Amino acid sequence: MKAKASWFESAANKVTRWTGSSAAFGIAAGVILVWGISGPVFGFSDTWQLVINTGTTIITFLMVFLIQKTQNKDSKAIQLKLNELIAASRMASNRLVDVEDLNEQELDTLHKYYQKLADAMAKEKDLHTSHSIDAAEALHRLKIKSSVTGDDKAA
Repeated sequence: MKAKASWFESAANKVTRWTGSSAAFGIAAGVILVWGISGPVFGFSDTWQLVINTGTTIITFLMVFLIQKTQNKDSKAIQLKLNELIAASRMASNRLVDVEDLNEQELDTLHKYYQKLADAMAKEKDLHTSHSIDAAEALHRLKIKSSVTGDDKAA
């Protein structure tokens, strides 16, 4: 089910893989070494400094976009894998599928909820006790009902 990659995507993947290799690091270190050694030959001139500054700036500028492209693709693949795990698990809440599409405020709300869940788990004596969003919401509804009716035994 592999789709044919665009020219840019294919090139970006190859360049990103190569630039993360030991050989690429060795070449970059070699260039810096040659540049440093050539300093006295060129009298440490402004042009000599400009060559390395311009070269590294251009490479850095282009690499930012290549790295971002690769990160976006990797992130999307990870999200899809996590969505599959959530969808496949009977006990997981399907509300978390595509959670990455929520806005910042919605994510903050979920984070606060899970922080409360983590805090509740920290108080548990049994490390194997599990809580889910649905179980916590059912308990929350029960607590609200008991506060309205004044029945402390319901909670």
